Amino acid sequence: MTAQQHGGERMADYGSELIGNDPKIKTLRQLARRVARSAARTVLIYGETGTGKGLLARMVHQGSRRADKPFLDINCAAIPSGLMESEFFGHEKGAFTGASERKIGLVEAANHGSVFLDEIREMDPHLQAKLLSLLDTHQFRRVGAVKSTHVDLRFIAATNKVLLSEVMAGNFREDLYYRLQVVSLNIPALRERGDDVLVLAQHFIERFNMAFGRDIRGLDPETADILRKYPWPGNVRELENLLERIFILEDENIILPRHLPDRILRTVRSGARVIPPAAEGAVTASGGFHDATAEFQRGLVMRALQQSGGNQQDAASLLHLSRHALRHQMQKLGL
Repeated sequence: MTAQQHGGERMADYGSELIGNDPKIKTLRQLARRVARSAARTVLIYGETGTGKGLLARMVHQGSRRADKPFLDINCAAIPSGLMESEFFGHEKGAFTGASERKIGLVEAANHGSVFLDEIREMDPHLQAKLLSLLDTHQFRRVGAVKSTHVDLRFIAATNKVLLSEVMAGNFREDLYYRLQVVSLNIPALRERGDDVLVLAQHFIERFNMAFGRDIRGLDPETADILRKYPWPGNVRELENLLERIFILEDENIILPRHLPDRILRTVRSGARVIPPAAEGAVTASGGFHDATAEFQRGLVMRALQQSGGNQQDAASLLHLSRHALRHQMQKLGL
């Protein structure tokens, strides 16, 4: 399925909210709760793959007045472009060949609840225009319909890319970008969260002990040290998958270094730097660009400054950076 509907269930991920003691995560939890209680109709979530963007979206939904209403999880990259409009908005009987009956679309099915648009950058340009109209009017038309249908929804979009750079490249509508960017949340990468890797590891161990009927006590001290030092390009999802693999394949009641994959051991022992598979122009929570050329960075920063009339605070907000991080980038780029 390309979309999933949820009510008030507990997360199948790593808890009912983001787990961790790092100050960045504590601040993010507080901000997410505030956004959840607000009247914001759109929320944009930034974060690398595997950081928990879907979990944060559910936190926002469950902390809102819509908590007892549907939560619809839609992966924009998973729906074929030719079917997107019908899947999203539904269609009338006879609207096209094969439309033998009226179909209620995903958006209508989620009425009064929240729609999570994962990988929003991958949304078809035609559907981007339809989404913008829906955000502005709260109305849409089924394919083949004459009358519009009104819905009351909160849209939560997520991306692992800097959407402004996608706008500049012509891959994403500028007007839709500004409509989504009103409220944004940024999930830090696991490598930026200090000892949270150990907090999360213990959480997963407890969860898998229950799921597998095991009694693994925890991490060997050397194992814990290795987990601290590894940069986790796949973030929390990589950690979770690693521990599940260990539960399946190993028999000891403590997790030892030899239970870890060779790639992790080699990376830590060699001190090699692992760059996550992020797109060019993506930013980290600490405000740095990944794998972008200096010219690309310069153009991105200059465009933001132009659009903000030279106001650095506003430009930093457009780039989803702190003001300090923007100034650092400007100095680095000679601006």
